[in-house]
Amino acid sequence: MNDPIKAVKQGKIRIKSEAKIIEAAQEEFIIQGFKGATVQSIADRAGLPKANILYYFKNKENLYHAVLEQTLNMWDEGIGDIRIEDGPKVAIEKIVASKIKMSFENPRASKIYAMEIIQGAQHLKEFTRTYLRKWVKEKVAMFQAWIDRGEMSNVDPYGLIFLIWSTTQHYADFETQILTVMNRNEFEEEDADLITKFLTDFVLRGCGIQQ
Repeated sequence: MNDPIKAVKQGKIRIKSEAKIIEAAQEEFIIQGFKGATVQSIADRAGLPKANILYYFKNKENLYHAVLEQTLNMWDEGIGDIRIEDGPKVAIEKIVASKIKMSFENPRASKIYAMEIIQGAQHLKEFTRTYLRKWVKEKVAMFQAWIDRGEMSNVDPYGLIFLIWSTTQHYADFETQILTVMNRNEFEEEDADLITKFLTDFVLRGCGIQQ
C-alpha cells in the first residue's frame, strides 16, 4: 500500500533537487554554452552525483529544454494576460514591469534564452514559430486597435514590442557591460524600480499616452 506521507516527502525532495540542478545547469550553459557544458560539470556544480542528474533528466538535451521551459514559463506568467480592455497604458506598464523583474531576478534565464536565439534557436524553433509568433500577432492587433481608436500615437506595433524586449532584457544580457560602464560591482535594490519607471515613462511618452 502506498504511503501518502512518504510520497509527499519524495515529491518535495524531487522538486528541490530539480531546482538545484536547473540552477547549476543555467550557470554551466552560460559559461560553457550548450555544446561545452556536460552532465558531469553540471553535477559537479550542483554538488550531486552524475547519476542524480540522469535520473531526473535522462540527458543533457532534456535538461537544457527544462532550463528553457522554465524561462518561457516565467516570461509567459508575467506578460501573457494582457487584454484589449486594459488599454495601452496598462499593457505597456505590465510588459515593462514584468520583463524588468525577470531581468533582475532571473538574469541567467534571460541570458540563456538570448544565447539560444543568437545561435539560431535550434531548440526553440517550434516555440518561435507557434506560440511566440501567435503571442506577438495578438499583441500587435491590440496595439493597432488602440492606435485606430486614437488611444495612442500611430507607431509600428512590431517595433514597439521589439523595443520593449530589447531595452528590458538588456539589463540581464549585458549586465556586466552596464555595471562596468557605471563603475559598480552590482545593481542596487532600488535599481529595478527606477529603471522600470524610466522605461515605462519613456515608452508611454513616445506612444503619446498621458501618464
